[in-house]
Amino acid sequence: MRRPFLSVIILLAIIFSKSAVYAQNPQWDAAQIKLNLEKLNVLGSVLYFAAHPDDENTRLIAWLAQEKKYRTGYLSLTRGDGGQNLIGTEQGIELGLIRTQELLAARQIDKGEQFFSSAYDFGFSKTPEETFAFWDKQRILREAVWIIRKFRPDVIITRFPPDARGGHGHHQASAILAREAFKAAADPEQFPEQLNDDIKPWQVKRLLWNTANFGGQNNTREDQLKVDIGAYNALLGTSYGEVAAHSRSSHKSQGFGSAAQRGSSIEYFEYVDGAPADTTLLDGIDTSWERIPNSQKVQSLISLINQNYQLNRPELTIPNLIQLYKALDQVNDDYWKKEKKNEVKKLILACGGIWFESIAKKPDYARGDQIKVDNSIIVRRTGVSVELIKLNDHDVHKNLAMNVLQKDSLTVTFDHTTQPYWLNEPHARGKFNVKDFDLTGYPENPDNPKVRFELSINGEHLAFDQDIQYKYTDPVRGEIYNPIAILPQLTAKSSSSLALTQYAKAAKVNLFFQKNGQSQPQHFKVTADELKGWEINPASFDLQFAPGSAHISKEITIKPLAPGTSSIDTLHFRIDQKDRLMEAKEINYAHIPEIVYFPDVAIKMSNINLINEVRKVAYIHGAGDLIPESLAAIGIKVDVLTSEQLLKSNLTDYDAVILGVRIFNVNQEIAQIQTKLLSYVHAGGTVLEQYNVSNGLISKNFGPYPFNIGRSRVTDELAPVSYNEKDPIFNFPNKITSADFKHWVQERGLYFAEDIDKRYRTPLAIQDAGEPLHKGSLLVTEYGKGKFVYTSLSFFRQLPAGIPGAYRLFVNLLSKSKSK
Repeated sequence: MRRPFLSVIILLAIIFSKSAVYAQNPQWDAAQIKLNLEKLNVLGSVLYFAAHPDDENTRLIAWLAQEKKYRTGYLSLTRGDGGQNLIGTEQGIELGLIRTQELLAARQIDKGEQFFSSAYDFGFSKTPEETFAFWDKQRILREAVWIIRKFRPDVIITRFPPDARGGHGHHQASAILAREAFKAAADPEQFPEQLNDDIKPWQVKRLLWNTANFGGQNNTREDQLKVDIGAYNALLGTSYGEVAAHSRSSHKSQGFGSAAQRGSSIEYFEYVDGAPADTTLLDGIDTSWERIPNSQKVQSLISLINQNYQLNRPELTIPNLIQLYKALDQVNDDYWKKEKKNEVKKLILACGGIWFESIAKKPDYARGDQIKVDNSIIVRRTGVSVELIKLNDHDVHKNLAMNVLQKDSLTVTFDHTTQPYWLNEPHARGKFNVKDFDLTGYPENPDNPKVRFELSINGEHLAFDQDIQYKYTDPVRGEIYNPIAILPQLTAKSSSSLALTQYAKAAKVNLFFQKNGQSQPQHFKVTADELKGWEINPASFDLQFAPGSAHISKEITIKPLAPGTSSIDTLHFRIDQKDRLMEAKEINYAHIPEIVYFPDVAIKMSNINLINEVRKVAYIHGAGDLIPESLAAIGIKVDVLTSEQLLKSNLTDYDAVILGVRIFNVNQEIAQIQTKLLSYVHAGGTVLEQYNVSNGLISKNFGPYPFNIGRSRVTDELAPVSYNEKDPIFNFPNKITSADFKHWVQERGLYFAEDIDKRYRTPLAIQDAGEPLHKGSLLVTEYGKGKFVYTSLSFFRQLPAGIPGAYRLFVNLLSKSKSK
């Protein structure tokens, strides 16, 4: 099913020059081994706490994890699902999947650990009260307490304060939750169902706010705790400002490529709760083994190991590491015993040059398939005795010769798919529905397909779990590893995710079914969910796959029953009256592992009473959106042009030219493009520009007359709309009424225009509750013989969602109205 497309891979390899290989067991050089040996002697822990991917202070995380060698975690309450996407068209859940992997890539670099709650990023929020209304505050608090009790941080550091200085509502809410979780985690009366032999109340020693000077707001003060984190690490050969730039540049979908910083770098921290700190973040906290009773033998062994370590003979350290592994069983702290034993196990592998992998023949399989896995293992240092005892439960008992690759195969099956656990159930607007609370916090599925390698290393029995992967060699990027996918037995794809019916005329959609697997059932019954007000024909059908066949297509007709009204709904399907029918979708970018997930086959059905005289438009993408596909659904021919094609084209053949979102932020030729487009408008054409972000603009000549881009937005998608009913854009060819502003999703608009030249009409005004009216969401002017439109209304969300009124208004903006 999944095969690389060479042209796409080459393009992405150019865009993302850092090619990643996703192996699991550590391949540390001698300096990295030394750093991790030193870490054995440090028992401190810090949890950074914020709302989104990219909120974290990567420089501080790198310094904490690699200079101070504390166990360092980042709790991002959301996966960033509601943000903007600079590299593609993915939004919502798909953007959250991308940003999850970008965060994990960042943590691989700065050496922090990553955690999430089940909060869903529903979009920009101006107040914590609005945020908590969607997130379910008590649920997210419960999850934060669980993560704190499991992670046991000595100190929690927030990125934001709980008030207006924190910016928008998600940021403020994260600080409020951090403070409440700080107290609740230590209280056995709070969430007592979490407590057991392993999870106990945990008292964090202090809570700090990592103040900053950015966004036009300086919250730092000289009387705050100050720490210089600009150190240079000779073993790494880099400073933490350089590490941080590499880490932060992992957030490519947000356009956060960062320049390295070198030299002294002061971070500021304001006291919030717990014991105050005067000089260091962990003032008064014993981060040595002295905090653990009965640890004298462990301390002496760690000292001996670090004193005797030889950079060119790391294998000589293994006997003492094995002694340390055994001695850790005697310490009286189960938490640090487990953590340090895991660290020692990784060090034993690294010191012995022991490498292994588990590779499947194909990139994907179906639930219940027999999967042949080729397992390879090698030991590459002399004087290290290694026996491969078992693979899973299969006896092997083979001694490994030095620097000789040992290969063994086994067959495995998995009775569950690799659907990301937070997507197993339909999500609410503000939170994912995770039924198994024990999964809380994990960035990925902890039960993804693995092989257990049981080894005897110098006589010590050690077990390691290795993810099963698929690998191939790309001619540009080289050897590429991706996790395998376990698919449902039946998946399907619709010819369109959007069925737009106009004036209640029927729409036809094709469903393409695929039977996955080697020996799965041949017969399935698929039934469409019943939806009031819609007729689906046929409502159910039997699928009988012939031997050797894996594909069947079916056509369905969708028709609304109330022709006089605009309506919107979503059609889902069931398999054999129980399982949801799902699609296997892939997300491919070169800077992260390939993502495969299984959304429901869902057809957004929308009946639109639409007059449309626009037949052909040109479209040039900005950061990426789905407007071209959405316009095609209402019968408009869309030619998607590159910058070069547009500059060479005769635009008179087009009814309008549309610019994609954030084009002024990403297209280096935008000034040339704009010159040609304004000539096109002057000669009688129509140009529609969508929103741009106020920072990082390549050009500020947005239209024929001046205006600027601000940061104002209206986040209430159902906020009241005031508009000039006499303006042509609300009357031709469709009469726009207040009903056309119903059913909008996520927001009204963002990054509104300001300082607007009087030659623009601003016929629409909107506001969030308690704020003044904003008139910068829609600018219209006649220029020469044509019409120019700038809009920061979020059409890029509304049209793919099938919102009838958004289509009617968008068509009006493209149409050639004659008078002001």
